[in-house]
Amino acid sequence: MTFQAFIFYSFSAILVFAAIGVIIARNPVHSALFLVLAFFTSAGLWIQLQAEFLAITLVLVYVGAVMVLFLFVVMMLDVNLVQLRKGFWSYLPIGGVVGLILVLEMGTLLWRHFTALGLEAPAPLTADYSNVRELGRLIYTDYVYPFEIAAVILLVAIVAAISLTLRYRKTTTKYIDPAQQVKVRRADRVRIVPMPAEKREE
Repeated sequence: MTFQAFIFYSFSAILVFAAIGVIIARNPVHSALFLVLAFFTSAGLWIQLQAEFLAITLVLVYVGAVMVLFLFVVMMLDVNLVQLRKGFWSYLPIGGVVGLILVLEMGTLLWRHFTALGLEAPAPLTADYSNVRELGRLIYTDYVYPFEIAAVILLVAIVAAISLTLRYRKTTTKYIDPAQQVKVRRADRVRIVPMPAEKREE
């Protein structure tokens, strides 16, 4: 076994362990920390695949921003773990079946890929090679339709999240109604009061 294959299998084992820890950890903070470990090991695998830009983006965006936000929200919300675990075992069978199908699909794809190509070291890149340029070329040529579909799905998810969490509480919070703002007239907001000039007495 070459050193590169050893690094690949080591990082893959840590990644699988971290992913399982995200699911089975009882504390949400521990789950978030396991997810940080999974992101770091994924970045290491991407660096091994000579995708340095994606690895740095994963660490900076997800570990540096998203996971910090997750940890802040989890610690500030003080999640009720007892209420969260209710009904867990009732969903376990269907979750196990879906997880097993996903594992079999990914395992089949990886097995076919690595048996066809092997684990040899990738060819050295030229000095003028750019990960960013190559990524942009692939996204906007070969994968333009999947990229656009993913963008639409994310947009729908954002709108759905906002609509699900939006609550109108007129007594405790202030909110803006754009329809009422459009109907506003100047006379409703500004009133000119004539005041006679006063002469200063000496």
